[in-house]
Amino acid sequence: MAHRSPRGLTLAALQEWRTRTNFADAILGRLLRASGLRPPDRAFTTELFYGILRHLSLLDFWIGSLRSGRLDQDTRDLLRLGLYQLFLLETAEHAAVHESVELAGPRNRSLINAVLRNALRRKEELRENADKQDLSVRSSHPQFLIDRWTAKLGPDETVALCEWNNRPAPIYARINHLKVSDEDFLAEAGPARDADSTPQLRDGVPAKNFRRLTTIPNDALAAGHCYIQDPSTAAACLLLDPRPGERVLDACAAPGGKTGYIAELMNNEGVILAGDRDAGRIGTLHDNLERLGVKIAQFIRHDWTGGEPAPEIAAISPFDRILVDAPCSNTGVMRRRVDLRWRLSPEDFARMQQEQLRIIKATIPLLKAGGVLVYSTCSIEPEENEEVVRTITEQFPSLKLVDQISLLPFRDGVDGAFAAKLIREA
Repeated sequence: MAHRSPRGLTLAALQEWRTRTNFADAILGRLLRASGLRPPDRAFTTELFYGILRHLSLLDFWIGSLRSGRLDQDTRDLLRLGLYQLFLLETAEHAAVHESVELAGPRNRSLINAVLRNALRRKEELRENADKQDLSVRSSHPQFLIDRWTAKLGPDETVALCEWNNRPAPIYARINHLKVSDEDFLAEAGPARDADSTPQLRDGVPAKNFRRLTTIPNDALAAGHCYIQDPSTAAACLLLDPRPGERVLDACAAPGGKTGYIAELMNNEGVILAGDRDAGRIGTLHDNLERLGVKIAQFIRHDWTGGEPAPEIAAISPFDRILVDAPCSNTGVMRRRVDLRWRLSPEDFARMQQEQLRIIKATIPLLKAGGVLVYSTCSIEPEENEEVVRTITEQFPSLKLVDQISLLPFRDGVDGAFAAKLIREA
């Protein structure tokens, strides 16, 4: 059944999200596709749903200050919806209260109305009290993340990181030079183009292919003229530095943003073996690369944590260059994956490290002498980055670390990312 109201659709998304069976973006995408909402209402729904998830602890603090009794989850979600509009979106008070009350069942309407009216009367008091709370409440981040980032970065930088995570992510596109020039794409993008659009990576090096946009250029996407991805993803590809005619293994390739960039850097000459362990993701990878005009990719479904490489992988090896863009905690892209903070646990970092090490170790025998292996993540956690590289270089002395890039979101102005370049000596 289609939800014609943005607030009604947001409430349905929140109720489904509580089951933790799907990620927030998957839930919202599916509901929006079936909703029949107009573009402005779709945008409002997205703002409501993602905004509530970003500020969950803060909203619950205000609810606890307004209502001491037990609340069922549906009522709590309605109050989150109303308070987010009143306190953080500054929506017109009548509309925020009235629409929230209308979504409640007959039994709860008086309660929702009373709590939201009380919140309006105590608005300044509630905001002042929130400012006195711990960072975990003010910024709606789990305390274990606050503690680990404070130990690593310091208190001021942790505040900056949490503030970054709570901002809506900008839209960046990589211009696909296999199909279009910068000039033609920028003319095609028109008003979607951001005037200050070329981001910088380290040392003032521009991510030349990337442009910041104000809206998603759907026609250019469909034509394969661009691919939506953050400039931080360029770091691993630039360290890999693939050359035309080489054999390259992209071990964890889906959905294909880095693979497409690698093919462009190779001028579509050579071989890229693009792998993933999930059949559905392999399909997505194939579709994306086909749309981008990549002609040199071969596809393989393989789980690098599960034993010897398949014969078809060994038949192409040894590889000149290998990219291991490993599964990770994703803490560098938390502003894009808005519910990630509520899914992570303290044990995840050590668990991910073991998986990352297994993947790298499985690919090393496939790298030729003098070849390049780049290990990358979109994590900012040392267990998944520097510690993995240190372990690998200790266990495989023939691999020498020659370069490394570590991007911090609030410092570098792009998503957090890590990439290390290792060369296999003879």
